[in-house]
Amino acid sequence: MVSWKQADKEMARYGREVLAKLLEHGHEAYWVGGCVRDELMGRPVHDMDITTSARPEEVESLFEKTVPTGIEHGTVTVLCHSYAYEVTTYRVEGAYEKHRRPLEVEFVSELKEDLRRRDFTINAMARAIDGSIMDPYDGQKDLGKGLIRCVGDARTRFQEDALRMVRCIRFASVFGFSIAYRTWRALLAERESIRFVAMERFRVELEKLMEGNKPSRGLGLLYRSKLPAHAKVPFEYEPDRRMIAHIDDIPPSEAVIRWALLLYACGLNAEESHDMLGNWTFPNRVRDQITSILDVGEAVAEMNAGMPYEQQWIKLVLRSGRDAALNWLRLSEFLKNGGTEPYPSEVLENGRAWTEEMEIYHLSELAIAGKDVLELSGRRGGPWVGGILNEMLIKVAARALPNDKKVLIDELKRVISTNE
Repeated sequence: MVSWKQADKEMARYGREVLAKLLEHGHEAYWVGGCVRDELMGRPVHDMDITTSARPEEVESLFEKTVPTGIEHGTVTVLCHSYAYEVTTYRVEGAYEKHRRPLEVEFVSELKEDLRRRDFTINAMARAIDGSIMDPYDGQKDLGKGLIRCVGDARTRFQEDALRMVRCIRFASVFGFSIAYRTWRALLAERESIRFVAMERFRVELEKLMEGNKPSRGLGLLYRSKLPAHAKVPFEYEPDRRMIAHIDDIPPSEAVIRWALLLYACGLNAEESHDMLGNWTFPNRVRDQITSILDVGEAVAEMNAGMPYEQQWIKLVLRSGRDAALNWLRLSEFLKNGGTEPYPSEVLENGRAWTEEMEIYHLSELAIAGKDVLELSGRRGGPWVGGILNEMLIKVAARALPNDKKVLIDELKRVISTNE
């Protein structure tokens, strides 16, 4: 029996248990799709889908723990130990609703018929429990050629589910593959149907593309295809190619900086980017992380040359946050390489050191609080309290004062008496 090399050993072992039980009860069963493709490519296998001749109700009857994930389409999730396996009955699909989902499915008895409905040849392979590969549409040959090719007629595949056009580009980008001529021509012919795809589905594919090793390739294909311009929320901005050429130099782990570079290269400011990312269904946390980087850049560009840059930078870090400031400094390395307008060289050269040398970064870290201000002043609260605390915060952050309560109380007394 051929063992899995790229998959987690426990996941593969328990997956084999699922296959074995289906086989023991007279059904056909295979691993299918992405797990087979990634194993053949030597890529990590993170999940393992299974296809079977067993009907959904038969799958449910065989296993103790199941979830009817998509039972109307033949999918039952089998829970085995701590792993979940999507087990789907062989099927063919009828007409699709608005290029998104099949209106009906028909269960079939042959594996080849099930594989024929899949998007690309490299995803239309199945692996038996003994390790042998079922590959009726030459997926292995296309893997060897580094080729993304639709199963059967490409226009039909894209008409069935328009998201496949974005997946086509994402696979080409992440794997470094080419797109077959007829598949590319079909994509161009069907691109207007991408407007039927929910922005969330489109966005998820883009995130996977941007987390790959060479997103510049995928971005180039996207803009050549004009898919973003035809999306439900059109994105018609084209990036500066000189800057986009540097996006691959940013590690995948710093995806928010990649996104900030893309938006900056498209000429969007922080506010415009915030609106666009919202329309494209980015989670608020991620959207704020990206746009805060651009916001820092805009503030740096407006710094007053007549004032000490270190003081202006520290105030900016306190306003925007340490992470946003450091992320912008990382971004500026690639903006500079891209030939964009210069920022104050003193900030670019010393910003990181200034940030790391700051005593504190948040008002909550200050050794005194609003109640101390009120007790010493004997006045009623109001916006003036925050103003005084922020003055103290800046002085402590800039190391002009230690973050010591006694010292700060003495300074507070002096400030209050001066203002009376």
